[in-house]
Amino acid sequence: MITVELHKLILRPRVWLSVALLCGLPAIVAVFLATTDIAPPPGQGSAFLSAVLTNGSLYPAAALALVLPVFLPLAVAVIAGDSIAGEASTGTLRYLLVRPVGRTKLLLAKLIALAAFVLGAVVLVVLSSYLIGTSLFGTGAEAIGGQTGAAVTSLSGASLEPVDVALRMAGAVGYIVLSMLGFGSIALFLSTLTSSALGAALGALAVLVTSSVLEALEAATVIKPYLPTHYWLSWIDFFRDPILWRNIESGVTLQLVYIGLLFAAAWANFATKDITS
Repeated sequence: MITVELHKLILRPRVWLSVALLCGLPAIVAVFLATTDIAPPPGQGSAFLSAVLTNGSLYPAAALALVLPVFLPLAVAVIAGDSIAGEASTGTLRYLLVRPVGRTKLLLAKLIALAAFVLGAVVLVVLSSYLIGTSLFGTGAEAIGGQTGAAVTSLSGASLEPVDVALRMAGAVGYIVLSMLGFGSIALFLSTLTSSALGAALGALAVLVTSSVLEALEAATVIKPYLPTHYWLSWIDFFRDPILWRNIESGVTLQLVYIGLLFAAAWANFATKDITS
């Protein structure tokens, strides 16, 4: 069943359109930065944008900062919202369950397919932005101790080796994938409540907007640590030296709780739901 869901995911045009749009935004920003040679001052604009003009190898991090607040969650909401509701609206859900496929297995396959989409999308954003960044801005190569190396400075001011940057980027990618999977679990749960994929996606986006608004509200301080978006930007801590693990660990724990609770809620609803379409 998992193979079937992954195959369906690959063949859907909307999936590749979403990935193209996610990769396209950083590409457009990179072209403007390269042609104008004007980057936001340090501390303004998206993270890392002020540093990419001198080192294009940092552009993947800047690209992640560009797509994470809105565009990546939007793509995740659309794909996750379509998981069950899309099958119901097209009349294929009943036929899926006629086969010897349990509802739990189907729901788990949908979650794994969602994780595969998020991982694939984030990795493609990183790879495409690395190629674009190094092509337009170079790698910041300079002579270091008689050897040529790429000078990458952490957010704490320390110099990082290319291998260290790659490992930190891998950690950031994993953290973002888990964060998006936690958010996608909201849309997956809503997808079991309705036969409208659009309704499930909009419901998840409403949660996203509400969480973002409460993040900016001083009166909501007491609940901020439990909001789904609260620790999303903690992936940036991978690029500090030393890495600040406190918020990263809190974010991982929070997202695992969201995934566990919402998948259980989706299963409880879907397992007892009458399938009429």
